[in-house]
Amino acid sequence: MPRIILTMAVAVCAPFSLLADGILVTSGAVDNQVFQRNAQGLADLSLAGSASRDGRLEVRVTRQNLALPGLDWQPAATVSSGRWQAAVKGVPAGGPYRVELRVTGTNADGRVGNILVGDLWILAGQSNMEGTANLVNVTAPHALVHSLDMMDHWLVAEDPLHNMYGAIDRIHQKRRKLPERLTGEALAKYNAARRKGAGPGLPFAVEMVRLTGVPVGLIPCADGGSSMDEWSPALKDQGGDSLYGGTLRRFRLAGGQVAGILWWQGESDAFNQPAAAAYKEKFRTLINAFRQDFGQPELPVYWVQIGRFTVPDNADFWHKVQEDERILETEIRHTGMVASIDSDLDDAIHAGTESQKHIGARLAKLACHDLFPEMKGCAAVQRGPRPVSAALANNVVKVKFSGVNGSLKAAGRVSGFTIHDADGTPKPRIYRAQVDPDDATIILLYLSGKPVPGMSVYYGYGKDPYCNVKDEAGMALPVFGPIPIEQ
Repeated sequence: MPRIILTMAVAVCAPFSLLADGILVTSGAVDNQVFQRNAQGLADLSLAGSASRDGRLEVRVTRQNLALPGLDWQPAATVSSGRWQAAVKGVPAGGPYRVELRVTGTNADGRVGNILVGDLWILAGQSNMEGTANLVNVTAPHALVHSLDMMDHWLVAEDPLHNMYGAIDRIHQKRRKLPERLTGEALAKYNAARRKGAGPGLPFAVEMVRLTGVPVGLIPCADGGSSMDEWSPALKDQGGDSLYGGTLRRFRLAGGQVAGILWWQGESDAFNQPAAAAYKEKFRTLINAFRQDFGQPELPVYWVQIGRFTVPDNADFWHKVQEDERILETEIRHTGMVASIDSDLDDAIHAGTESQKHIGARLAKLACHDLFPEMKGCAAVQRGPRPVSAALANNVVKVKFSGVNGSLKAAGRVSGFTIHDADGTPKPRIYRAQVDPDDATIILLYLSGKPVPGMSVYYGYGKDPYCNVKDEAGMALPVFGPIPIEQ
């Protein structure tokens, strides 16, 4: 049952002259804040501050000027020497809410507005998560999606979500070799000139609201070009001088509880053999560290498999990271991955604005399927296609997929598959690829030439592959391989 808790006042002298017969909230809930709901769909709000008059402080929570059931005017604290602190227990998921305060028998009142109760998500990784797509035709802001910006202010979320030049955590300026963060007019001038910055975070949040009806709060923490080593949990004692430490600080600032983490990173580790070889275990270590330091051993973590890139001539390291990201979701509980290999690019490596929208929606559908199966909008969504097996019969390879929403499909002819010999060498053996007309969860690969022992199938292999297979919910095939072909 929602209730407002009476708490003792803090006996500190208040500067009455600064308050014109009012109540000031100086800590706890702030305008536009999103509170993480608990397993029962409720959140507890704490507030503290000063008042121009001593007396009994009452609090209520309203939506559209109507008090919530069980949260109408109730005693919440005693104002003594101008100071007070209170807690509001059991505020239900939803909003926007307004917390109203008054000192009985006086004209002193105050309020905190546009508060939401829902789910908080951390955005972490490098540039594609930071958002580097063109700020053209971006996802529109939504009243039920707010963000804790990198200057530590809660506001209605809009792209660009990340702001490295004004960020409180110094690591973002250090990585750009800036002497200090921008503030005031200099920051406003920088923001006005921005032409890039769309990412998957806002599309994800808006789609989550559409699917679940639950408000979303975003906590941007990504930084372009960052490697797995720069995200090392071993650096957490450096606080805001490290990416991990800064993320941990913002996690605590937001209330110390989140629904999950969204991750998009790996490109920086895919350019050389040592980094690519170590990526999988470093990622595993990072996930475990987040779960331990957050005190959430089953914290959901969802990531975007790195997509295509037009520069490196040797794609083996790149493909190694992609395949390890695919395998990790099968090895770590409460995790998942979506594909980005079919994305259009705005430059040599970064997904374009429309593709960022698709990827954000894919992350939302995956999280929806896993976390809220009881909700109608989520129950019908599958996790997306995953390769199960490949078998050869009459010179046709049947590649079977699980997790398909309806049918597999492609715009034009199916593209992106390659056949490799036993030594891993790709061979031009496929002369036709299509969705199986008898089973739309199977791709048929018609081979030329005589089959050889030890063949395997890949999808998305090589430099700048063209991949175009997805299911009816828009969930794309991930990069994979090798998948041995049964003969």
